[in-house]
Amino acid sequence: MKKENLLQLGWLIFRVGIGISIFLHGFPKISGGPEMWTAIGGSMGIFGINFAPTFWGFLAAVAESVGGLLFALGLFFRPAAIMLTGTMIVALSTHLAAGDDFMIFGHALDLLIVFAASILIGPGRYSLDAKFLPKIA
Repeated sequence: MKKENLLQLGWLIFRVGIGISIFLHGFPKISGGPEMWTAIGGSMGIFGINFAPTFWGFLAAVAESVGGLLFALGLFFRPAAIMLTGTMIVALSTHLAAGDDFMIFGHALDLLIVFAASILIGPGRYSLDAKFLPKIA
């Protein structure tokens, strides 16, 4: 198998694995309803954004659940990666503001790095973007 094919296959495995994992984190949040969305959205208070916590929590839940699926499929990949990057910035900031140690905030940091790098890398050859939207892939 050619080196390029191995690289693309590796990226596919990585993208699908991370996407499914983040979807599984987000699904309970999206299905948790307004009470959960309000609790999650309250994290925006560390940025001085104290209005509409339900809205912000809903956006985070959508980013993780829908964004995770889009990331896995490689469909609208960069917008999904941007949403997930933003969500991880808030998650990491929330942990740091709470004084959590690395063993707690490390997961958010790892995913922030993954999603930020993914914006630059793109979805790869084995993605729905490459099949249906090749100009943006």
